[in-house]
Amino acid sequence: MAQGHKEKSGGPGAFSRWMQHRANARMIRKVRKGRGSVMGMDVLVLHTVGKRSGEPRETPVAWFADGDDARLIVASGGGDRHPDWFANLMAHADRASMELPGEEAVPVAPQRLEGADREAAWQRIAEAQPRIAKYQSKSDREYPVVRLTSR
Repeated sequence: MAQGHKEKSGGPGAFSRWMQHRANARMIRKVRKGRGSVMGMDVLVLHTVGKRSGEPRETPVAWFADGDDARLIVASGGGDRHPDWFANLMAHADRASMELPGEEAVPVAPQRLEGADREAAWQRIAEAQPRIAKYQSKSDREYPVVRLTSR
C-alpha cells in the first residue's frame, strides 16, 4: 500500500475511488449540459457538505419522481456501508441542494423515509428500476431512501 493511503475495511480501494471520481465528473458534466440519464435512470447532481471536512461535494445520483415537487434518491452502492454522500447529506441536511439537468441548483430539505413510507417508496422505485432491487437483494444492509423537497 502506498504511504499516506489508508484502506478502509469493506470500502473501495484507491484505484476504484479514482475511477468513481472520474465517472462522477463525466456524469456531472452531462447533467449540466441538460442530459441527465444513465442506464435508463434520471440523474441529478446532489450538492452536500463533507461530514468531517466541511468541504462542498457534488455527486450524481439517480432519482425517481415523488409527486410534483419531490424526488426520491436511494443510498445504494458503498459496499457494506452507506455511501459517503448519504452521511454528508444527513450530517448537513440544511446545506443540501440538487441540480436537475440544465438547471441551477436549488436548496432541498432531505427526509430519510422510514417504515411504511419507505416501503411504499421502495416499491415504486423497484418497479421503475428492477436493477436497484436486485442490488438490494444482494446487500446485507437496507438501502436508505431519501425524499428531497425544494425549500
